[in-house]
Amino acid sequence: MLRYIIKRLLQTLVVLLGVTLVTFILLNVVPGDPILMMLGQRADMETVARVRHEWGLDKPLPVQYFNFVKNVLHLDFGRSYFTKEEVIVTLTRRAAVTAKVAVLSYLISVAVGITVGVISAVNRGKWIDRALMSVIIIFISAPAFWVALIMQIIFGLRLGWLPIAGLDNMKAYILPCVTLGLRYAAESARFTRTSMLDVIGQDYVRTARAKGLQERVVILGHTLKNAMIPIITLSGLQFGSLMGGTMLTETVFNIQGLGKLTVDSMLQRDMPVLQGCILYLATIFVVMNLIVDLLYGVVDPRIRVSKKAVG
Repeated sequence: MLRYIIKRLLQTLVVLLGVTLVTFILLNVVPGDPILMMLGQRADMETVARVRHEWGLDKPLPVQYFNFVKNVLHLDFGRSYFTKEEVIVTLTRRAAVTAKVAVLSYLISVAVGITVGVISAVNRGKWIDRALMSVIIIFISAPAFWVALIMQIIFGLRLGWLPIAGLDNMKAYILPCVTLGLRYAAESARFTRTSMLDVIGQDYVRTARAKGLQERVVILGHTLKNAMIPIITLSGLQFGSLMGGTMLTETVFNIQGLGKLTVDSMLQRDMPVLQGCILYLATIFVVMNLIVDLLYGVVDPRIRVSKKAVG
């Protein structure tokens, strides 16, 4: 297992290095000069040249990339072109906001998604299964920003129960977290139902019922436990996505998290901030994939044994 972890960590470093290279190239081929955007189109060329030299943007691209990677290894992502604040400070502050929303949304997603998926699978073909699947399809198909707007209109503007923007108090977390939670819960429910149906007809499940075990024990102790592999995969990716910030939802609810920071820095071509955001997102997804792989061995010992055999 230790050998496998070390191997995956080395793969993670290679992936992150590739992300930095691709991101750097793409941001430098996109039309538009960030210095002109920062100073304004009427800035004289002498001032533009001076600022470009101060930021090191007059150096060859390979030199700029090497300096960027060297600084990243010291957790130095530079300073924002517009706010002049250190990028690492901005990322840390915005990540704290996103993390609160992500954790609450994730708990809603897991609790609702797995519960609905199990109920639907157990009642396959019945009216409750069809009703739940219809609701799931609606939430999966509906764009996230549309659901957010509908929630704002109904519970914020019409009923006046909840705030529609910002995170000034605990009530302000309800709309964005429920919006995100139900969106991801729909996907979790669909995966849970499918995975449960694949397992529920297996011989060992019929044997457990034949032994006279309670249906609750059969469903939770045998069926759900052995159906958890795809559910864990989806849940890990969902948490990584939430921790990376959901751009549209954060923008609609005016949440000053990583998603909105990524959108704003993209529009402004604030390269240091945008590079920091993309590298953070890549790190989150790679780390979550590593955690998911390790959880496989905990849930299903057969996977752990096969990995040892391969290693």
